This record gives sequence, C-alpha cells and structure tokens, in this order.
Amino acid sequence: MPISTIIVDDEQLAREELSYLLKSVGDVEVVAQGSNGVEAIQLIREHNPELVFMDVQMPGLDGFQVIKKLVDKKVPLPQIVFATAFDQYAVRAFEVNAIDYLLKPFDKKRVAQSIDKARQKLTTPPSPSERLESLINLLEQQQKPQQQKLLLRSAGRLILIDQKDVCFATIEEGIITVATSTMEGHSNCRTLEELQESLDPNLFWRAHRSHVVNINRIKEVLPWFKSSYQLRMDDRKHTELPVSRAQTKRLRELFGL
Repeated sequence: MPISTIIVDDEQLAREELSYLLKSVGDVEVVAQGSNGVEAIQLIREHNPELVFMDVQMPGLDGFQVIKKLVDKKVPLPQIVFATAFDQYAVRAFEVNAIDYLLKPFDKKRVAQSIDKARQKLTTPPSPSERLESLINLLEQQQKPQQQKLLLRSAGRLILIDQKDVCFATIEEGIITVATSTMEGHSNCRTLEELQESLDPNLFWRAHRSHVVNINRIKEVLPWFKSSYQLRMDDRKHTELPVSRAQTKRLRELFGL
C-alpha cells in the first residue's frame, strides 16, 4: 500500500517540487497539501496521514508549534520529515522525534531515503512504552525553560548578561562575539547553532549564517543591493549586518516590508 502523505510548505514551488519527487519515488500517495501551520493541523486531523513533509518556518505556526498543538489536542502524530532551507533546525528536529530532515533544494536520492525511513517506522511500529517515552521527551523539550542569562568573557572577566540586553551575536574564524548596547564579549559556544539553542526563539532570529540578531534590538532596516537588506543594530557601534537572501522573506514578514 502506498504511504499516505501530506506536504505543508508556504512556498507553492517547493510543494510542487516535492510532490513531483515523491511521485517519481513511488509507493507514496500525496493526499493533501497545505501552505501554513494552521492548515497543517486541519489536514492532519482530517486525513490522518502516515507521513507529513513539513517546512519549519511558516506563517502563523512554525513546524515545531504544529507538533506541540497536535500533542496538546491529542491528535495521533504521523511520521514527520522537516523540509527547510535552514540547517540550524536539524538538531531540534530530531529532538522532537522527526524521522528525517531535508534541506532545500530537494534531492531525489535524499527524498527516497526519507521514504525508506518512514516505511521502516511504519512496518515496525513502536511499542506503547516507546510511544509514551517519545511523547514525554517531546513535551520536556518544549517545556524546557530558556536560559535567562549568558556568560561572556570580556577583558579577562566573566560577565553574566540578560538575554534581552543582547543586540546580536556573530561568528568569525570560529569565535563568537556577542554585542550588547554597552559592551562586547566572547561566548564559549562553539557554533551559532549551539548558542541559539539557549536563546529565546521568540526574540532571536538567524538573519544570516554568521549572525543571530535580537529582533527588538534592530534600530533600522536598510535597503541594499538587488532587493537585499542590512540591519543597523542598537549596539554602541550601530553595527550594520547583512540579511541573507534566504532570510529576506522572513524579514519582510517580521516588519511588513
């Protein structure tokens, strides 16, 4: 029997591309498609699919919030494959028990591997105790309080700062610099992904592969070359940071550009 599948992505071209690849893989029936997190919940409840390919960043509810809503509503969870252009979500995806994680643009071989993983899961369903453990892990991850303070090294001192005071963090040659409105210091984190995991996701946004910014500390949005933008931050230097082309759409959503 083909695997009943739903695709949820706010970009129509991405939905069409993934649908085409799934048809070429075979043994998959795309029963519905949605363009945002609210539609995802409705379609999953209506169709009870075995597998869902879902983007992470979507209007309304993101992919992780969709899973939480499904758990809260006691809707049986399908197998989930996250599909997105941003690899910083990979670790978190597996923490909420996604079976796989695809980066855009999609690759037929990787899509086929995701289907194989889903088929293995479906043919050997977990025991009730394993299901319960997975749900507990999921809820614990979602309820884990965000770290309120960051430890920075500056001028030979170790300084604790509040997250709300952080303007941005940037990485260069493996060193992460964190800037507030009054100072700069270095984080002990090895990657921006590691740092971002300890930050409030409602405040901090990965505007560029090398920069994480506090949305509330953006002082000015500056038009740049070829419909791109730069952000002038509210630190003491009024630092200007680029917005990657992939994140330009998210910037427009944040500020209604």
